[in-house]
Amino acid sequence: MRMRFRLGLMIGFGAGYYLGAMGGRERYEQINRTIRKVKRSEVYDTATDKARAVVDLGVERARDLVESKLHNGESHDVPDLTTTQPYVPPTPTL
Repeated sequence: MRMRFRLGLMIGFGAGYYLGAMGGRERYEQINRTIRKVKRSEVYDTATDKARAVVDLGVERARDLVESKLHNGESHDVPDLTTTQPYVPPTPTL
């Protein structure tokens, strides 16, 4: 998974660098004007608000899940970090 991310990042960076070098300063300014125009639009505001709400909801659900696991005594899924014994995973049965 990490390798695909790195590969995608490198390809994206390389493509951006190549296209940026080909476009020159005029194209750079044109892209910046377009980005500023998009950021001032109502559609952009709506999209960012929706994205922020989705992220906040995900964080809230994750927090609730962790709190419920800790408060209900279901700590068998969470390793006990206070023990000095090394963790040995259970052996699989065939």
